[in-house]
Amino acid sequence: MVEFKNRYMIVEVFLDPNRDLAGHDPIIITQFNVSKGIKDSILVNFGDFGLASSLGSFQVKYVNPITKLCIIRASREEYQKIWSAITMVRSIGNCPVLFNLLDLSGSIKACRNVALKYDGLKFEQYKLVVGACLAIDAIQHMQNCLDKIKVLEH
Repeated sequence: MVEFKNRYMIVEVFLDPNRDLAGHDPIIITQFNVSKGIKDSILVNFGDFGLASSLGSFQVKYVNPITKLCIIRASREEYQKIWSAITMVRSIGNCPVLFNLLDLSGSIKACRNVALKYDGLKFEQYKLVVGACLAIDAIQHMQNCLDKIKVLEH
């Protein structure tokens, strides 16, 4: 039996780079929003065939709306197409966004370890920006996101 080979991309999403950093985000990043933005980009840049060929294993596995960190799974044959489509996404909904690839991995375990490290660093940065306005529910939500990432499986 042949194992299906995947690639896992850890990307961070920058919402509207011209906005105030301490202000509220104009859109909440969800798995659906990120997936739709990437699929739309694949369709525009690679057409129907490109979209159909890349959807076999494409999945947004994890999204943290606080740190704006995402884990995206793609097949080994199609990950470069998805990666290039990600770089061409310019908006999610009506909100301008930029994607930055932080890590590319061949296993979910290696990806999980790197994502935990980046999530922790990004949350510390978030706490510095927000300062005293940090709500208890934000800390609880972050802990829930960290718990989700720890149990990621195929």
